[in-house]
Amino acid sequence: MSFPGKQLQRCWHLIDAQNQTVGRLAVQVSSLLRGKHKPTYLPNKDMGDTVVVINASKVTFTEPQKKWKDKVYRWHTGYPGGLKERTAAEMMNRKPTEVLRKAVMGMLKRNRLRHGFLEPRLKIYPGSEHPHTAQLPAEVEPVAAVPRNLHRHFHYGLQHYAHPASYQEGIPAPIGKAQVEHVELVEDRSLAEVGQGAN
Repeated sequence: MSFPGKQLQRCWHLIDAQNQTVGRLAVQVSSLLRGKHKPTYLPNKDMGDTVVVINASKVTFTEPQKKWKDKVYRWHTGYPGGLKERTAAEMMNRKPTEVLRKAVMGMLKRNRLRHGFLEPRLKIYPGSEHPHTAQLPAEVEPVAAVPRNLHRHFHYGLQHYAHPASYQEGIPAPIGKAQVEHVELVEDRSLAEVGQGAN
């Protein structure tokens, strides 16, 4: 089930990238851009939200002493002998927002959704100031830790539900079988704890 056209409600997310790992942060940002956090997600539809990232100049890598020097970004100008390259440290000094932007864009498929819809909704700023105060919530959203093995942490998707604005007003969100089992398990545990407290 999906909400076509104007029935789809989008929301804005504010993420602080200070001291965040580039790759793990890019996973969260790309998921929000595509709308994979919504139960109405479809891979061939534009279901994502707008993401504003601040303090992009303060990101880090898993091995900062090594990757800032060894990681190289390459591109071609289109002219003969036009192969250019820069290290991650040089890229951060010249364009602080491009390190995170390239990481996020590398996780998105190169199709019309990426260039026409997803890429324009990614707003990255090197500092803490941004011009989107009216659209954003008052608090910065915490970045959830990405588990290394999703098979062992299958409750990860159940604990991070879609934003309330993702659902159409007046219509309850669809609940899957796994979510129902998870809710029943939590209720059983809470009732058991209440019974132990009463004794």
